[in-house]
Amino acid sequence: MRAIAVSEYGATPALTNLPRPEPGPGEILVRMVAAGLNPLDWKIADGMLKDSVDVPFPLILGRDGAGVVDEVGEGVTRLRHGEQVYGVFSHPERGLGSYAEYAIARDDGPVAKMPDGMIYTQAAAVPTASATALALVDEARVDTGQTVLVVGATGGVGQSAVQLASRAGAKVIATARDDMAGTMRLLGADETVDHSRGDLNGQVLAVHSEGIDAVLDMVSDATAAEHIAQLLRPGGTYISTVHSVNPDAMEARELRGVNYEGEPTAALLERLSDLIDAGALRVHLEREVPLAEAADALAANRAGGARGKTVIRI
Repeated sequence: MRAIAVSEYGATPALTNLPRPEPGPGEILVRMVAAGLNPLDWKIADGMLKDSVDVPFPLILGRDGAGVVDEVGEGVTRLRHGEQVYGVFSHPERGLGSYAEYAIARDDGPVAKMPDGMIYTQAAAVPTASATALALVDEARVDTGQTVLVVGATGGVGQSAVQLASRAGAKVIATARDDMAGTMRLLGADETVDHSRGDLNGQVLAVHSEGIDAVLDMVSDATAAEHIAQLLRPGGTYISTVHSVNPDAMEARELRGVNYEGEPTAALLERLSDLIDAGALRVHLEREVPLAEAADALAANRAGGARGKTVIRI
């Protein structure tokens, strides 16, 4: 089968031919139609797991994807042959990932039936980004009447976070340049602030002089996070997906700081399916590329500035 893999940590991802994996007990084999690109993919290629997981090479990259169940292993009861599914297909300890014509998933793992009417490329963009956004909104306890700042709002996680926080009843402020401000408002943002113009705190405080209730941050380093946290009222919550928060320092300021760590689950994916079916969550694709161009797409994602999800057509 064709797959995008690395021969060692730090190597350039390349299109190669590898044996098709076989599903074991409790596993399904999925014929992949599309794979979603996440920053975690190139971080793993760079060696993120080298001190924690014994990874064989070649290592197929990718976590997220969507496709059709091709085979089922012994004991599989939840999913059936021929069903359209989406979810997480990452098994780095076995050298397997989603950037391939076939991938493995656990029947009891983070995989679910695709939302009704959703196409494969859209479904492949959902699992990690939208599940993370849903978990962030849950963790921040976003509620009606609150004011929430989403930092990194134009990326995959950020766009879903804007929609879900708005749906929870919050007033949402999204960071976005002028050319993305309209998109953010269509997704549910009440206001936008242009971080490229400097003094992000000043732009927010000009409208919200008494501060805000929560920050959902996908991009800021520790120095920037400490500064942005000054926007929070006592009792406010700051959640970072890039481990930029010092929870003890936040607590000393009567704030709650969380470095989010979590994985998509079947339950989260089923909740997302319900939201998508209800029209409460939309996924914006910035770019679709064929499998042979996945390495270039990873390099572009590494450079930053994402404005939606990149999906690889398989």
